[in-house]
Amino acid sequence: MKKIIVTIDGWSSCGKSTLAKQMAKELGYVYVDSGAMYRAITLYFLRNHINWQKESEVEKALQNITLEFRYAENSGQSEIYLNEENVEYVIRDLVIAEKVSEVAAIKQVRKFAVAQQQKMGLNKGIVMDGRDIGTIVFPNAELKIFMTADIAIRVERRYMEMFKKNPNINIDDVKANLEMRDYLDSNREVSPLRKAKDAVIIDNTNLTIEEQLKLALSYAREKQR
Repeated sequence: MKKIIVTIDGWSSCGKSTLAKQMAKELGYVYVDSGAMYRAITLYFLRNHINWQKESEVEKALQNITLEFRYAENSGQSEIYLNEENVEYVIRDLVIAEKVSEVAAIKQVRKFAVAQQQKMGLNKGIVMDGRDIGTIVFPNAELKIFMTADIAIRVERRYMEMFKKNPNINIDDVKANLEMRDYLDSNREVSPLRKAKDAVIIDNTNLTIEEQLKLALSYAREKQR
């Protein structure tokens, strides 16, 4: 079977990363978490007090950022490194979540990340999830998936995910953050969240993880043939 590129776009907390990781494992492909790249850049900006409203500061900061995915034996998945530091778990903090859409909307930041993502896909055989993967990063990808789910379900999923790390998290804060990210992602000037015209929609509001994977793999096998 030929190697293909699989793109998975969609709203926050729709399970994009979960599906992408599972598909990559089943297909024997490389998984690239584009969201982790933007989160890592946001982490660098916050740590180094970068004023991302200033174009010159952003451009200078990006020159000092190196991003890399490395396979971790203990977790069985790729983890992101920022300037040789494993930041896979640091970038999942709510502080990063509150700022990442803002940083990801910056033109220079997206150009920087997209260039790296496209380089990763030169040999195909990858599954990448994000917001603009099927529309901007890989417009010619063989399989494009757009994921969605009911907002109440998404809030519950994000809350349960964050509660494990911070039992003091408030569900109303999670809902507000999710709604803010939806608005910013779909209304930003550069690479807004859109469904590609040739993307298949997976609404997993009432799907189990297993049902979702089975459906997505059926689409992939068809494209591989």
